[in-house]
Amino acid sequence: MIKLEGVASFAAVLEAGSISEAARRLNLSKSVVSERLAELEKAVGANLLRRTTRRLTLTEDGAAFAERAKRILNEVEAAVTDVAERRGSLAGTLRISAPVTFGRMHLGPALYPFVAQHPELELTLDLDDRRVDAATDSYDAVVRHGPLESSRLVAWQLAPSRRLLVASPGYLAQMGIPATLEELKQHRGVYYANRGAADWRLQGPSGIEIVRAHIALRVNNGDMMRDAAEAGVGIALLPTFIVGEAIRRGALAVIEIGFHAEQEAIYIAHPEGRRVSARLRAFAECVRAAIGTPPYWDEWAASPEQG
Repeated sequence: MIKLEGVASFAAVLEAGSISEAARRLNLSKSVVSERLAELEKAVGANLLRRTTRRLTLTEDGAAFAERAKRILNEVEAAVTDVAERRGSLAGTLRISAPVTFGRMHLGPALYPFVAQHPELELTLDLDDRRVDAATDSYDAVVRHGPLESSRLVAWQLAPSRRLLVASPGYLAQMGIPATLEELKQHRGVYYANRGAADWRLQGPSGIEIVRAHIALRVNNGDMMRDAAEAGVGIALLPTFIVGEAIRRGALAVIEIGFHAEQEAIYIAHPEGRRVSARLRAFAECVRAAIGTPPYWDEWAASPEQG
């Protein structure tokens, strides 16, 4: 008899590209996944995967089986979801990828009550700043900050995202507050390491201006950029969801020179053509409601505490 868990393990191996990675995503041991594959092949009566020391490839029988196996799993999951929705609850799995800083600071606190309210829902939140592929990495959706980069994704905006030039009051007292682009260039800058050249793209009355200050630090983490700015390392251009609270408590000051960064967005995106489940819609609505309109971190940035 063919067991559904074996079919699920087979599909996971195809998506992950290896048994070890499939085991990690399924939260199982490698030996368990291997046993399930062996049982499936015995039940089917054919070898589905060709194993070499470097990779796994589908046999001819495996390729024929794979297409129907995926449809079977999708139908089973849809049936489970439909039953749960009829009972007014959310059930099944939901796998989301999100940036580290946004996930830790804002996504987690928004979702803890959501998870508690839906005990039949199994949510996996994978925090990673790399640009994952929602389709090939088997995510139901990705939460991202910035421009939408893939035409294969359908995106829903969760919130607008403003970016501000900020520095510590101590740094500005020592180095002076820049009032023009030329003065800004004379300062030290804290930059995001994965965005190519150490430049700030600022928009003003005459259009886009590219500004480069003296590079003091490059790092691929928004938390560390904010902390460096607070420590007086230099000026940073950061979204308000990272620096709003620091501005409110007076640890960072906003630098106004008549130019501003282009507005970006925080969005959730799913692969084009994929059925949007009720649990994914509920996830998005939960996050959007928790963020508010305007986002609560923009209100923090606009209302520094009086010391």
